This record gives sequence, structure tokens and C-alpha cells, in this order.
Amino acid sequence: MQLVKVGLCAFGMSGKIFHAPFLKEHPGFFMSAVVERSKEESKEKYPDATIYKSVEEMLAHADIELVVVNTPVQTHFEYVKMSLEAGKNVIVEKPFTVNVAEAEELVKLAEEKGLFLSVYQNRRFDRDFLQVQKIMSEGKLGEIKETEIRFDRFRTTASGKAHKEDPQATGSGSLHDLGSHLVDQAVQYFGFPEKLFADVFSMKGEEFANDYFEILLYYKNDLRVRLKSSVFSKEAHYAYVIHGEKGSFLQERTDNQENELVAGSIPVYGKDWTIPLKETDGILNVLNENSETERTLTSSEPGNYMNYYQNIYEHIVFGYYLPSPAGEIIQNMKIIDAAWDSSKQGKVVEL
Repeated sequence: MQLVKVGLCAFGMSGKIFHAPFLKEHPGFFMSAVVERSKEESKEKYPDATIYKSVEEMLAHADIELVVVNTPVQTHFEYVKMSLEAGKNVIVEKPFTVNVAEAEELVKLAEEKGLFLSVYQNRRFDRDFLQVQKIMSEGKLGEIKETEIRFDRFRTTASGKAHKEDPQATGSGSLHDLGSHLVDQAVQYFGFPEKLFADVFSMKGEEFANDYFEILLYYKNDLRVRLKSSVFSKEAHYAYVIHGEKGSFLQERTDNQENELVAGSIPVYGKDWTIPLKETDGILNVLNENSETERTLTSSEPGNYMNYYQNIYEHIVFGYYLPSPAGEIIQNMKIIDAAWDSSKQGKVVEL
């Protein structure tokens, strides 16, 4: 099996949870280098990876062909550009960049260099997202008329992460953080909207970056898609609510890969590795061919973030499709930028 050598730009939560375990367990990747500016925590689990004190040092000396930029969003543009100019393919954490202009410049540079640039939209591999995709593809709901996608939390105090909570830091706040997931899911389900209206602000107060948003997306055929997130949600809502001309589907957010990885679970290459669901997590209520109501409790199939890296490997080795290519994610950035404009102006914004 061809071995792809990878360099990881940071070893914080993202590196420890979402990237390093999958790179280690996938037989086609070798984590050759990791950047740790002041610590050497990666040595315990990844002793074969050379530790560098900066991204610049890693790019100058490490024998790698793929770089994972998993640093704070405010540094994405700088480090992705630096990696591309060094001739490396790049995976960059979401959110891609802090604005559309940065995203477009990086996509253009990758094309000029003949390199690939993929955004790590891991929530496309969540069990709940995949279940909604499956239900809609089966056509049981008929034409979709209204959808709501939520990602709520109960985090009423400061997390201590300035790059996410400082209102003066461009790209901080829930709109870029969780919004990058919800916007991506809406675009995956329904494509690019025609216009939007948004309400974005901080429930915790002006000294914090935005922690609440509601975005209403307007599509052709009068479809409405609402994206919403709050940090004052102690009781969970259904994460996905889809209403169609033939019925409705309600899906809980039940993917637990992140929590299991935090607890020490090790992903397995080639098969499902998460703990099975003990209960149903969805409700499908539709009219059948005889116009009779059929209400069914549903269970989603396991998701697997390893599939993202499998797609990356197959792209490198066999030229198969690239997962979440950066050129595609520019659409998401346009929606996020427009949501900011809409909230500030208090009006509908054309896209």
C-alpha cells in the first residue's frame, strides 16, 4: 500500500481527537511530523513523528506531501498559503477562512500549483446527517417545503479560547464555528440559496463573540431552510426537522464520535467502531400510497470520520473524487459573509 506522509500543524484538541488517531490507524498514512511550540505531548502516542516548533520549520525540513492545517481560523490563510507555496497538498480545518476573499485566493493558488485543497467538513460523516440524506433520497416526504437544522449547546460561561470568543478577533464566534457545519449541511441537501436573512449576536454579552445565530435561507419553489444555534439550550431540540408535501421527518443529533474519541476510543480502519445506539433516534410520519398515515420510529446507521481520510487517500492514490474541495466550500463562505451583512443591516440579502 502506498504510504502518504503527513504533517500536522498543531496538537491541540483538533489534532488529538479529529486527525492524529485516524492518521495512525489508517494504513495508508504516516504522521511524519507534528508542530508543538512548547510541549511534546505527541511523543507518547506518536513516537515516530518528528516534533517541530513552528509550521515554518516543519515545511522547511519535514519529508511530507500532505499538511493538515488545524490551527485557529485566524491563521488558516497564512498557513495554507505557506503550505501550498511549499508544494504540499493541504487539508484545512473548518471554518475554511475568515472571509470569502481569503478563500478565493487560496483556491486560485492551489489550482496554479496543481495541488489539492480540502476542507475538513467532518459532520458530513455524522450518522444523523447521513440519515436525513437517506430519508430525503427515498422520496417518502415528497417535495420538501420547510427544513430546520439546529446545533445547540449549553455553554453559558467563557471557554477560555480567545480565538473563538474574542469579539475583536475576525472569524470568532458561533457563526463561523458551528455555522460552518450547518451551512455546509444545508448546501449539501438543497444547493446554494437565492437569498437569506440572518440574526447574529452574543447572548452572553458584548464582551463575547456571537454565540447565537438564526439564518433563514430562501430557495426556489418557496422552500425555506432555517439554520439555528444557541448556547442557552439546556433541553435538546430535534436537530433536523424536515416537512414535505407527503409528511415529516424528525431526527435527533445522535452522532457521538467526538465524545467517544475524547473518552479514548480508537477508530478502526475498514469498519464501524462507535458504540451502537440503544434507542431509536428519529420519527418518520408520512402518508402512504393510500393516503393513510404511517408513523415509524427510525434508527440511523453509524457514521465514521475515517471515511473522510479514506476518501483523501483514494484521491491521492487513485485520483478518485476529493471530499469537500475548497472550491466548493467557497459557497459556504459566501453564505456566512452574507449572514453577517444581513444581521448588521437588518434586511434580506441577495446571493
